[in-house]
Amino acid sequence: MITTAHLPKSARLPINRCNLPAVILGSITFQRHASCLYIDAVHELHAKLFKQLDKEDDVASRVVIFRDYMTVHFRLHQLEDAGLETNSSQDRPNADYLHTIRGWFFNPEGREAAALKAWVESRFGLLARYHKGALGDTNSEHYLHYLDESAKALYCTNALESQLDLLFSYCQYELAGNYEPRNVLTLFRGINRLEEHDILQRHSKNSITLLLNNLNSFTSDRERADEFGDYCLQVDIPWQKLVFYSDLFPGLLSGENEYLVLGGVYQANFSYY
Repeated sequence: MITTAHLPKSARLPINRCNLPAVILGSITFQRHASCLYIDAVHELHAKLFKQLDKEDDVASRVVIFRDYMTVHFRLHQLEDAGLETNSSQDRPNADYLHTIRGWFFNPEGREAAALKAWVESRFGLLARYHKGALGDTNSEHYLHYLDESAKALYCTNALESQLDLLFSYCQYELAGNYEPRNVLTLFRGINRLEEHDILQRHSKNSITLLLNNLNSFTSDRERADEFGDYCLQVDIPWQKLVFYSDLFPGLLSGENEYLVLGGVYQANFSYY
C-alpha cells in the first residue's frame, strides 16, 4: 500500500491551463487550505459576461444572462455560422455543454463523460484514473478505448472544451458569492468495493486518505448516496473544486443534489452497510 498523501506523478501532468499546478490543486493540502482556481484567460476573454453578471443580484436572472451569452457567443442556435454542414454525417449539432453534462448524469462512464475527463486532464492536469476500467496502463484496451471515446465526443463539436471552460468559470463565480473563502461542503458518494480505490493512508477504522478519479460524482443527500453502494464516503470538498452542481441551473437538469468534483487526494470518512 502507498504510504504517502502526496499526489503521485502517475496521477498528474507536469503542465496544465489553470493558475495552480496539478501537484498543488490535487493535494490533500488543497483540500484543507483551498484557494480560487482559474482557467487561463477565460475571465479576460469573457470580461463582458462577468461585468453583466456583477450588475445582477437575482440568481435566476444571472442564469438567463449566462445561457444567453453561451448561445450567442458559440452560435448554439445558428451553428451554420460556426461551420455546420447540414448534409454532413460528421456534424453533431447537439454536442454542447448542456448535452455533455446531461450525458454525465445519465452515464458517468459514457462518451460525454470521457470528454469531461479529457477536459479535466487538459485544463487541470489531473489524469483520469478510471473509465470503464483502470487506466494506469497506457497500452491497455481500457486506456485506448478511453482515448477513442473522448476523441469522438470532442470531434466536430463547436469549441466544446471552451464551452466547458466558461461553464466551470461561471460555476466558480456563483459559488464565490455564496461561500466564505475557507468554507467546504460535506458531500457523499456511494461505492461498492473500497479495496478497488487507491487508498494512500489508513488513519483509523473509518478514516482514510485516498486518490480519486480526476472527475467524480458526489451528492449532498446521504440517503441518496447509500443507494449506490455498500460503502458511503463522506468527504469535505472545497467549493473551489466543484466543476458543476445540479442547482446551478435550477429545474433544467435532472441530477438530484449532484455535484461534479475534481479529483486528487482527499481525506475521507466511510461507513459500511
